[in-house]
Amino acid sequence: MTDHLRCEGITVKFGGVVACDNISLNVETGKIVGLIGPNGAGKTTLFNVLTRFQPYVAGSVFHNGNNVDELRPHDMVHRGLARTFQNINLFREQTTLRNIMTGGHSLIGNPIKAMCWTPDARKREREIEERAIEIAEILNLSGELENEVGNLPYGYQKRVELGRALASKPSLLLLDEPVAGCNDDETAELQEIIHTVNKKMGVSVLLVEHDMKMVMKVCDYLFVINFGSNLAEGTPEDIRQNPEVIKAYLGEEEHT
Repeated sequence: MTDHLRCEGITVKFGGVVACDNISLNVETGKIVGLIGPNGAGKTTLFNVLTRFQPYVAGSVFHNGNNVDELRPHDMVHRGLARTFQNINLFREQTTLRNIMTGGHSLIGNPIKAMCWTPDARKREREIEERAIEIAEILNLSGELENEVGNLPYGYQKRVELGRALASKPSLLLLDEPVAGCNDDETAELQEIIHTVNKKMGVSVLLVEHDMKMVMKVCDYLFVINFGSNLAEGTPEDIRQNPEVIKAYLGEEEHT
């Protein structure tokens, strides 16, 4: 199995604070990989590194075996990498359909040309809309396509954000706390959706999440970081029984 995404020795400093200290991880093609650790461990900082939002003082990032250290965030989108963020940032006064479609618009190379309503532009817009409708069906949002996002429950908005990421046709999806703030029913539904995206759409997934019950169910492999450094890695069962992880993060209650 090949690595879809890999980083080696990533170090990030904010002034005198080391947020990431020589962190390495990899996401195998076709897998769902989890990145877990206590608050402040460096998870989101590492996510920002992998998507090229955050510079780093040491280390390298590889996508499909190619070094991407010099690329910018929009370059990564065109390479097939998409992400969500901890805080939902949708166009609240736009419909669900229009919000999802914005992910497809991110692939348009020349925005000036796209503004010219040529036959090619109309065809492209129809294709983006058709894909958005298909994605909405997968995300159980078909009944909300014409509803303004600001009217939707929080869990639905999380799905719209996921749909927007999928509209950019990613082969690798990075999810930053996808079920944060969701109730049990919303969490269970998003868990199934992530499985569907991975198994039926063939999208590799790297996710950060604090809901350990969900992480242990959905992930094939886990990396644990603590104080900005690698602590452990392995299958969910390996991590569940790892004494260092139990002490640093999971706690005895999770272990039992």
